[in-house]
Formats: sequence, C-alpha cells, structure tokens
Amino acid sequence: MTMLAATILKGPDYFILTGYFVLMLAIGAYFFRFMRGMKDYFSGANRVPWWLSGTSFYMSSFSAFAFIFYSALAYKYGWVGVTLFWVSVPATLVSVTFFSARWRRARIDSPVEYLESRYSPILRQSFAWHGVVVRLFDDALKLIAVGTFLAVGLDIDVTTSMIASGLIILSYTFMGGLWAVIVTDFVQFVVLTGAIIVILPLSIIEAGGLASIIRDAPAGFFHLTASEFNWVYVGSSVVLSSLCYSALHWPLVQRYYCVANEKEARKVGWLVVILNIIGPPVMFFPAMAARSFLGTLTDEAQVYPLLCARLLPAGMFGLMVAAMFSATMSMLSSDYNVCANVLTSDVYRRYIRSGASQRELLLVGRITTVLVGLGSLGLALLLAGGSGEKQFRNMVTLFSTMAAPVAIPMLLGLVWKRATNAAALAGFLTGSVVGVVLFWWAPDAFVFLGAGWKRENLILVCTCLATLGPIVAVSRFGRTGERNRERTRDFFQRLATPIGGLTEDAPPVPTGDDAVISPFRVVGICVVFIGLMMLAIYPWIHGRLLTELNLVLGGLAVVIGGLMAWRGGREPPTGEA
Repeated sequence: MTMLAATILKGPDYFILTGYFVLMLAIGAYFFRFMRGMKDYFSGANRVPWWLSGTSFYMSSFSAFAFIFYSALAYKYGWVGVTLFWVSVPATLVSVTFFSARWRRARIDSPVEYLESRYSPILRQSFAWHGVVVRLFDDALKLIAVGTFLAVGLDIDVTTSMIASGLIILSYTFMGGLWAVIVTDFVQFVVLTGAIIVILPLSIIEAGGLASIIRDAPAGFFHLTASEFNWVYVGSSVVLSSLCYSALHWPLVQRYYCVANEKEARKVGWLVVILNIIGPPVMFFPAMAARSFLGTLTDEAQVYPLLCARLLPAGMFGLMVAAMFSATMSMLSSDYNVCANVLTSDVYRRYIRSGASQRELLLVGRITTVLVGLGSLGLALLLAGGSGEKQFRNMVTLFSTMAAPVAIPMLLGLVWKRATNAAALAGFLTGSVVGVVLFWWAPDAFVFLGAGWKRENLILVCTCLATLGPIVAVSRFGRTGERNRERTRDFFQRLATPIGGLTEDAPPVPTGDDAVISPFRVVGICVVFIGLMMLAIYPWIHGRLLTELNLVLGGLAVVIGGLMAWRGGREPPTGEA
C-alpha cells in the first residue's frame, strides 16, 4: 500500500471520514434508550424489518479483506476473482431454502440455544465456547487488517488506528445493541454502494472502454476458473461457505431469527442472494480493468488502493476509505453483539442466574459486549507485535478446520429427526481429530482424479466425511432413550409450528417510551446525512463525470432518505412480534 501512503488525505477526505464516524456513534446513542431487555439488545425483539436484516446479512458476510484479496485475484487471473466470491450465491441458496425458516421457528435467543433442547447441555456449551474463542481470534485479525489499512491511508500509527477503530465499533454496539448494528450496517451499505458506483465507470474509461479491456485481456482472462483455482477448489469453497452461512457464522444466523416470522426470514435470504449476484462484478471489475493502465505490479494486493489513489479526487477518496473500512466494521460489530449474546444467554442465564430479569440480562449483555470488544482488541495488539503473529495465524487456521465438525451436527439437528446427541458428539470429536491431524500432516498440494487439490480441499472433504459418517452410523444403529426421543419430538413440533402458533409468539406490543420508532425514519435521516456530506465536497471535485456522479449520487441519497424519513414519521412504532 505504498502508493496509498503517498497519497495524503486532504481536508474533504477527513471531513467525510469524521462525519461518517460521528454518524456511527450517533446511531448507537439514538438506540440506547430503546434497549429495555435482552431480547431488544440481541434480537431486536424480533421486530427488525427483512430489508434491514438482509442488508446487514450481506454487509456482515465480508470485510475489507475482500477488496484486497479478491481484487488481487481479479487483477491477476480475471473473472475467477468474481467466481470465487460468487460461491456465496449457492451457499445462501442452501441457507435460505433449508434453514432460514427453521432458524426462526426454533424461537431462540442465541444461535446455539436450540442445541440443548435438541441434543444436550454438553453440546450447547461445547459449541458456545468453541465459537466464542474462534470469533475472538478472527475479530483480532480483522482489527489488524482494518487498523493497518486505516493507518496507511491516514498516515498514523497502526496501534493508534486499531485502538481508535476498535473503540468506535465497540461504542455504538455497546449503546444500541442489534438495532444499532443493523442500522449502521445499512448506512455502511449506502457508503459502499456509492463508492463502488464511482470507481467502476472511472476505471473503465481510464482503460479505454470495455472493448479495449476485452481486446487487451490475456487468454482465459474471462474464464470462470483458473489453473490454481479450478472447479475442485470452487466446489469445496461452496461446501465450506454453505456450512458457514447456514450455521457457523452466528451473525448471519442471528439475521434470520431477529425478524418477525419465517416469511420475513426467507425474504432476508433472497435479498442476500440478489446482492451476492450483483455485487461481485461491480466491486471487482475495476481491478480487471486496471491491467490496462496500471501495468505489471509486484504485489497485486495493492491494486485497489492504487486505483483509488489514481482515479479519485479529494473527498471521494475519503468516501472509498470509509467504504472499505465500513465492510470490516459491519463484521466486527455483528461479532461483538452475537458473542455477547451467547455469553449472556447460554452461559449467564443458563448456569449463573436462571431467573435473571430482562434488565439484568441487558446489563450483563452490555458488560459482555465490552469484554468481547476489549478482548479482541487486546488480541489484535498482541498479534500485531511481529514474531507472534504467524503463530497465532496458524492457530486461527487450525480453528478453521473445525468448520465441518461443528456445522454438520448443528444443521442435521434442524433437518434430521434421527440424529441423536451421542451421534452429534461422536461426529464432532471424530471430525475434530481428523482436522487437527490433517492440519499438521496434509500435503500443500497434490493431484487426485486428474485434478489439482490444495491442502484446504483435502482437510474440508476429510473432516466432512469424518463428521458425517459417525453421525449417520450412531444415529441409525445406536440406542436412543425415551427421554431423548421425546425431546426430539417436542423440538420438531416447534419447528413445524408457524410463528404465531404458540402463546409465547405474541408478546405485548410496546407503547410509549418502550416503542422503537419506525426504522424508516432513522435510516432515512442517516441516508440524507450521507447525501449532504457528498454534496458538501462538490467544490473540491474536478472533471465533468466526477462532478455529475457526485451530484447525482448525493442528490439521490437526499431525496430517497427524505422519502424514507417522511414515511417513517407517518408509521406507527414497530411492534410486530
């Protein structure tokens, strides 16, 4: 990112970034007074609209690393960068088709809560603590990435940038809970969309037009796969993404059960499918076009920062920095909230204070949010120290081998009545052992059945088989007690009952100070604010196309945001169960 470091941000860029961060904190402060209990804080009291939840799902599924990694692939190999991001499309299709409604009908307050009523307390606690540890290390690495990017872009110390960004994310998540997370995700989506809409036509024009890009492209540049990323790699990525989207990524599961009913949950998934189809070509085609004017790069990871530095004027450059930063903010804030959710619901309420009131649980939720946020920040500062970073990265890679052993028991528990607790434990243990062994002993690359395989392909396939085999065998041939059979019948009866079919599905509608205002109003005001910031940098933008893009995007944001705020003011407060 040397070129980005040489591009010193100007006054309009700092204006955009400052306004953006202030808006994030203001959203958290706004929702602070509406948090009355644990369900408000962690599931939005099941009143989050599907369009907000779906946009949040999309923004929480990737980080700034996607811009760097997939853009580098697109620059070097071509369309394969888009293909590898497109694996999220079949993954989301699996998730929405088979699991979205089930997650909502499970009537849960945390992603692992159902494991106790379906399997056993042991499995619930095992998966809860396993998931929290993995997320802490994963979040630490995300903080390092976003802190490094922000430090280079702003020419400040990496430690300072990590602390500042971590505390900003923690602050609005602490104050406003899931509502703040989801609304900030939507604002970040608006910022991201505006930024990539600007960079796409500029990169095509700089390259001499679409015809020139296609004519000058290397052979196979527009093929779906490449030699190093063949269909074996793509297929295994689809399997891994399907496991993650449907069970492992807790924030994504949370987006299914925070809406009103199973119909809304399905809408969440289908919106994400559409966004995942449209988004990758728009995001990564500029990197493909850059081959025509950036020449040969020694480090392809620099391609997106180089594009921004070359094509964007003051103000819009700050918008792109905010967009790339916002992608990681979405993931981190979602992780903070859902990890605190698990610690509060599955640990504190289950084993420490089973009779705790909603206000007490809200307090505990805020405390655990702080602990999770500070814990990941502390790990980030430790891992960024130098020699220990590689060791801890290997540790995170080791945890990634646990995808199948955790996800397969969770998903089978939702769809297969014959899966038993003993079978789930057997699959979890066997798959974990195989994953750990292969982590140390698997070859880096090899050829099998005429296709090139990478180390991660082998680990995924073997851990899937090692997990699934024992679960099927023990479930079919093992003995199940009457108590376990009764527990399974009760659980699947709940899954078969639509939302509204049980008495607990109809909590009292909040009124007065307890009512959350229509999200249309607060979202609309935020979008207007973004549009006004874009219009405010107009005097610093030069060139007809850039000026027109700025005026159109800023004006549209003001108009659309104003209409949303007006509609929100005419709606009653949300109270749908």
